[in-house]
Amino acid sequence: MNPTVLVVDDEEQVRHSIAQWLELGGLTVETAADADAALAAIRRGPPKVVLTDFKMPRKSGMDLMRELQRFEPDIPVVLLTAHGDVPLAVAAMREGAYDFLQKPYVPEHLSAVVARAIEQRRLKQELQQLSGRVAAHEGLQAHIVGASAAIVRVRDMVAELCLHDPNVIINGQTGTGKEVVARALHDFGPRAKAPFVAINCAALPEELFESELFGHEAGAFTGARTARVGKFEFAHGGTLLLDEIESMPLALQAKLLRVLQERVVERVGSNKSVPVNVRIIAATKYDLEEQGRQGRFRPDLYYRLAGAEIPLPPLKAREGDILLLFEHFATRAAATAGQPHRALSSSDVEALLTHSWPGNVRELKSVAERYALGLKSMGRTVPEILGKVAPSPTAVGAALADRVAAYERQLIETALRDHSGSISAVIEVLGIPRRTLNEKMVKYGLIRPGRDTGTHNQA
Repeated sequence: MNPTVLVVDDEEQVRHSIAQWLELGGLTVETAADADAALAAIRRGPPKVVLTDFKMPRKSGMDLMRELQRFEPDIPVVLLTAHGDVPLAVAAMREGAYDFLQKPYVPEHLSAVVARAIEQRRLKQELQQLSGRVAAHEGLQAHIVGASAAIVRVRDMVAELCLHDPNVIINGQTGTGKEVVARALHDFGPRAKAPFVAINCAALPEELFESELFGHEAGAFTGARTARVGKFEFAHGGTLLLDEIESMPLALQAKLLRVLQERVVERVGSNKSVPVNVRIIAATKYDLEEQGRQGRFRPDLYYRLAGAEIPLPPLKAREGDILLLFEHFATRAAATAGQPHRALSSSDVEALLTHSWPGNVRELKSVAERYALGLKSMGRTVPEILGKVAPSPTAVGAALADRVAAYERQLIETALRDHSGSISAVIEVLGIPRRTLNEKMVKYGLIRPGRDTGTHNQA
């Protein structure tokens, strides 16, 4: 656990007395005898407040504060000064010091200053997190497109995980946008300025797996004429996406687990350990926990990867997003190709809404881009692109009417079930007259829960 306060003073007795007093107040305290020891301690685990003597050998408290501002600028620094150092301490506050205490200090005043500094640090972190969450939500709207409840939940999860750094498993059918979500986690997270590296585990021959992930030395195997950095080393500081991770051989899974546990890699043909700092995002269309129970995936690796899990819905579960996504992809493709925007006809809309979309968003994107180009050889209308016969206007109207009727029946049936057949409750929630409800129930052959089919079902 990171200390609450780091006390820095070259006099051991002073360090001990301050630490003892603050610990009596319930704070966790670490001490350092000089600025260099303090900087090393801060790199191991940053405290909430640094309390440092102003005058120390080699590096002063001011020097410590200036170095700290370069890599941990948000930590409040409180200076302990002698009487003659007050003008310098005031100058230090202009440079960013939180406060100063003149020796000899009153212990209660010391506690109050430290408490205020801790509270300021807490409020600043909360504000940064809130700003980061708002920025992530705004940026994610353009990356993860859609307004359905299912995709809003995905965006909320991604926005939350952008503020933290756990390994993540993204689970979804082919074409649901797993790499798009992985890229968003990287681009809006703390590793955004470092590399994002994607590797498709299913596309790699087993004999090249280890070399591709961990690298190799010259002469490690036939054809290895020069040394090569693996994906882990290349992604150092950033994110590594392991797509279709269920395809990774079990022997390689064991080696990946070791890397995640020890945070080092060894190139093929080398005994030297190379430290790596990488966030792993694993993408799969399978339930890896179930795969583990069946002996097809290491359970211990699953638990290492599953710091968080993001399930992606298939496109058929996002019906309200189909037209929105189509317009998004078509508009972008038309602009890129310098083509005018083409409005959808009623038959185009019907084809989009009735298609089963086995290829999910990836298939929809392909159809939208072909539609935007409007080339005869590729099909000018959505039904043509999907290989369907365009229905007549009468057929389109009938199909839409059927969809409306099916939706209406589902609404009434759900309301009757949710309210245990209470007609008054259903009337209120649906906002329709009793007579209309009665007519609809007769039309769709609906009965109130608890009534058998031989019972009169009128409301």
